[in-house]
Amino acid sequence: MENIPPEALEEVADYFKVLSEPTRLQLLNILRQGEKSVGELAKECGFAIANISRHLSILTAHGLIARESRGTSAFYKIDDESVYDLCDLVCGNIARRFEKTAASKQVFLSDRRFAQSGKIIKKT
Repeated sequence: MENIPPEALEEVADYFKVLSEPTRLQLLNILRQGEKSVGELAKECGFAIANISRHLSILTAHGLIARESRGTSAFYKIDDESVYDLCDLVCGNIARRFEKTAASKQVFLSDRRFAQSGKIIKKT
């Protein structure tokens, strides 16, 4: 993101804001399987059609998905496959961070001085 003008940074921030909503990520993940109608998406997500439609509008406005009307139904599909590369990159980074955290916790928990002192509280 070197030498990007402030106006472009606003666009980048808006793009990430779109992806910051878990329901939208769930929709993108479902659409990875292929084209779906609004009703199918609502059923798979477990939300009302009105709620899903609002999220689909935002994803469409940002060019991530495409909408096609057929009769009285609207169908959605991925319009920008690169979003999956970005999501896979982020998921990989999160997984590596969790692995590091788990490894450091394991080292701490396996240290006999702390484990035998009874001062470790395990959270469930």
